[in-house]
Amino acid sequence: MALVMAVTIIAGFSLQLAAGRSTFRSPPLVHAHAIVFMGWWVIYLLQNVFVTRGSMTLHRKLGWIAVMWTVPMVFLGCAVTVAMVRAGHVPFIFRPLQFLIFDPMTVFTFVGLTAAAVVMRRRTEWHRRLHYCGMSMLLGPAFGRLLPMPLLVPWGWEAAFAACLIFPVIGMIADRRRTGTVHPAWSRGVAVMIASFIVTEAITYSPVGSAIYTAVTAGSPGAEVPPLDFPPPPTGPLITGR
Repeated sequence: MALVMAVTIIAGFSLQLAAGRSTFRSPPLVHAHAIVFMGWWVIYLLQNVFVTRGSMTLHRKLGWIAVMWTVPMVFLGCAVTVAMVRAGHVPFIFRPLQFLIFDPMTVFTFVGLTAAAVVMRRRTEWHRRLHYCGMSMLLGPAFGRLLPMPLLVPWGWEAAFAACLIFPVIGMIADRRRTGTVHPAWSRGVAVMIASFIVTEAITYSPVGSAIYTAVTAGSPGAEVPPLDFPPPPTGPLITGR
């Protein structure tokens, strides 16, 4: 499944590039974001390879590097989102305020699940499943590039999130077929994922969300963009900038 996740990510971003909707002429901040987040799935894939081969010393050493790797992921994930919202460059398939909330919330939820997996590293059955759920949270951008998002407005983000849940469901089915029961780590991990979805929606359509948007966009072109209105589709080439 780590390989399937990797293929999903590669497919999504390759399609974006092949369709001309992405460009390497993006700002340095976007490139840094890409390197760090792509680096995570490489780490995740290697960790699974090490475990499969019984290379537990390498697995543990890379695991502590992975812990430190999440720090720039949080910073860059939030920084790129804020930069796009302030510039008024939120993709037209998302409400600007929703975009401002769900991008960081996705990263925070990923970090929470990853931290829980690290804390429970001596309980392998919990450790690997929580990591798996955390990685599933990061697949939203890939699905957002594979799904026909313009046709899914106004439910594009919700559809991408639902697609991310496919992976934990596959894990549950595999557990059931293999052992006859579903490990409780799945219910905990999925509950956290769904809770993040509910919190995102609640903040988006609340005065708190409006206050956050106002504070973030103050003094920028984004302040002139209605926070809950979908931006108009671009009249020229559809280039997302990332």
